[in-house]
Amino acid sequence: MLSLALAAAFTAGTGFAFDPPPAPQEIVAMVDRGDFKSANAAIDFALAQPGIPEDTARALAFERERMRRIRLDFPHDEAKVRADIKKQIPDLRDDEFARWEADNTLEHMTIDGQKRYFQRSVGNLWRLSPEALARRTEPPKFTDSPLESAHPHHKAAHDAALATGKAGVLPQRFRITQTLTVNADAVPAGETIDAWIPFPRAIPGQQDDIKLVDNVPGKGDLAPESALMRTMHLQGQAVAGKPTKFDVTYEVTISAQSHPIDPAKVVALSDKEKQDLAPYLSQELPHVQFTDAMRQLSRQTVGDEKNPYAITRKLFALVDDKFPWAGAREYSTIPNIGDYALHAHHGDCGQQTLLLITLLRMNGIPARWQSGMMFSPTDYWNLHDWGQVYIAPYGWVPMDVTFGRLEGDPATEWFYLGGLDGYRIAFNDAWGVDFVPRKTHFRSDTVDSQRGEVEWKGGNLYFDQFDYDFEWNLVPTTPPEGA
Repeated sequence: MLSLALAAAFTAGTGFAFDPPPAPQEIVAMVDRGDFKSANAAIDFALAQPGIPEDTARALAFERERMRRIRLDFPHDEAKVRADIKKQIPDLRDDEFARWEADNTLEHMTIDGQKRYFQRSVGNLWRLSPEALARRTEPPKFTDSPLESAHPHHKAAHDAALATGKAGVLPQRFRITQTLTVNADAVPAGETIDAWIPFPRAIPGQQDDIKLVDNVPGKGDLAPESALMRTMHLQGQAVAGKPTKFDVTYEVTISAQSHPIDPAKVVALSDKEKQDLAPYLSQELPHVQFTDAMRQLSRQTVGDEKNPYAITRKLFALVDDKFPWAGAREYSTIPNIGDYALHAHHGDCGQQTLLLITLLRMNGIPARWQSGMMFSPTDYWNLHDWGQVYIAPYGWVPMDVTFGRLEGDPATEWFYLGGLDGYRIAFNDAWGVDFVPRKTHFRSDTVDSQRGEVEWKGGNLYFDQFDYDFEWNLVPTTPPEGA
């Protein structure tokens, strides 16, 4: 705690009075409510205190960086948002706009007294509001994976699992190249740039036989298989006027997953399972917290149900139905992602997944994170997060609440609760853990790892300073000799 005498001396000419001096969590709260001027003054004051612990100074410096990132996420004023909506709803009414704003369908934040709108608020409006969608002059063109709807691949995986008794089916081998390109002159010429590109770890029956083919630059540090957020660390040198490119190419055999579950055979966890799975049954701060609001939602949804699989279905359906997908704020700007999704009533894949993980763990059902890249039988690809849930006696099975229930064939309606398509790569089996080797400066994404991370001795390079790409090709299988 900072001294009152120092507080008085520091704030005399600033217009900000700290009495008593704010604790770090109070500064976080200032940022969350958009009081950036006060937060910056409080950070200046705290950093001027002699003997401030290094970890506290770093945390306060990140709050300053978090404000910068929030401003990037909320760049628009009301006039801009209204104009964008009127391109599709020329006769937009004030009462409509006010209603969409009041329920945060048009996501916004007041920063130092000025209302600012999320950069994807208008695009999200068409996904979140049937009323707004019906008012458009023409239907939107959403770009979604073909596997988010019923697809022959789902039935093929389901049928193959039943026929073979195996969970991992329909294996295909892919050659994949991931690229990270730093903007020209983002780093002074001659300086060394460190890049971390996500890389898969072997998961038997899901992704096997991983083979590194090439990386540019040629010398790299591949994190060990034990790294739950695995990366390839590369170094390159900035050249004036030219972008700096890093890439990694590898081959991997990916299998679809299908675990047909009979609810009648599901049993409660044994004492040994509860002990072994304790980390996946508890809170995991800051993004998995058992708040009063979470408990209330859980009670309303689960009721008196006792069967673990039936509870899982209820919670999966809740998130699928009531918390639809929408474009997301950057994760590093959100202090509690599960809680954010709960109160926003929407979220992207990772936000939906963390909400579901929280609800499952609250009900004594082990759940954990997985994320990486999804692609498809077409040219579609994107970042994606999903998870796994432990159902005894079946063990760990996949869950993807963003893809949710599939309409059409009853046999595959619940495919993504116990199944996974064969067009995705998991880079991460945990969230928010350190890279190997560890990054020096703040990460651009403090939770996930999909686009890659970059830094130089002068600091981190944020997402507006580099781009990323992902290419895949099916590796032809060699037919047996004489075939």
